[in-house]
Order: sequence, then structure tokens, then C-alpha cells
Amino acid sequence: MPFPAQIIFLLLSLWVGVTSCVHTIHVAPLPDSPPSAGIPRSLQLITSAPSLEGADHRPGITLLKWSQSDLHQAILGYLQQRGTFASVSGEPGDLTLRVATKLSLTSLRGLYHYRIVLQGEMSEAEQPINSYHVEQTVAGSSVRWVTDSDRVPIETALRLALEDLTGEIEKDRPLYLKPTDKSGQ
Repeated sequence: MPFPAQIIFLLLSLWVGVTSCVHTIHVAPLPDSPPSAGIPRSLQLITSAPSLEGADHRPGITLLKWSQSDLHQAILGYLQQRGTFASVSGEPGDLTLRVATKLSLTSLRGLYHYRIVLQGEMSEAEQPINSYHVEQTVAGSSVRWVTDSDRVPIETALRLALEDLTGEIEKDRPLYLKPTDKSGQ
């Protein structure tokens, strides 16, 4: 009997150890500033699952889990708060923005660095209009013991990347106006 009890204890310890070392990321970035130029059109946001890379193998490293639904809600909330477009949702709109997100985690000079890369593709009625590539890197802490040690720099890097993305989209405002809207530039 002691042998199965030891195996059960070992398996239970491994399960607790593995599940407790996963940081589930939830972010809700808010814009720092209002739009430089509004676009009076509705926007459909489509996001893909975030690509996670890195988490170099230092001692005590924990795994990251960042769901597509959390990323989608974070970007959707940011765009709605920013107010660049007349409306933003997951439903079909005048324009469609497809966003692919990549998060890279590296270690440099004793600190973790969180790099967010956003690839955006803007289209209208399935016709591509423009593409965007922005990236931001934020230094985090030297240890990753709690989820906030990952969440805060990821949220900051995402906010900064979204600032850059929306800034570029706003600069391209004439591309997204209907012919009747262009007179009111």
C-alpha cells in the first residue's frame, strides 16, 4: 500500500507544481489620449490568438497563458475608449481591422523584457486598404513570482503598441473616409 500512496503524492505534487506556475494574463489597457482625428465609420475588430515566444529558461520560470478572448476584449475596449471610429465591435462594419499579436519574453541584464508586436490589416468589403506593423518593448522585474509581475509590463507594452497603431491609422484617415465624408476633413 505505501507504494501507490507515494505515487499518488508525487503525481499530486507535480500537478500542483505545474498548475501553480502558470500566470494567466488579463489586461485592460486604456488610451492615454483622445484620437488626433476621428474616422466616422464603423469598425469590425478581428483578432487571432496571441503568439507567445520566449520565456527563457531561467530558474523558477513560470509559464504564461494569454487567451484570445482576453486579448480581443483588451483591444476592443481600448479602441472603444479611444474613440477613433464611430463604433467598434466584433460585428461586421464599414471597415475591418484584423490584428495579429506576438508577445516575446526575454531576459536582458537581469530584467525580463516584454515585447509586443502588432500586425494590423485594414480592409473594406474584403478589399485590403493598408497594413500596419508596430512594436513596443517594456522592461519588467528581475523575478516573475506573481502574475502582476507579468501582467503590468504586458499591459503597458500592449497600450503603447495600440497607441502607435491607432496613431498610424489616424494619420491615414483620408484612406478610410467615404467620398461624401472627405469634404469635412
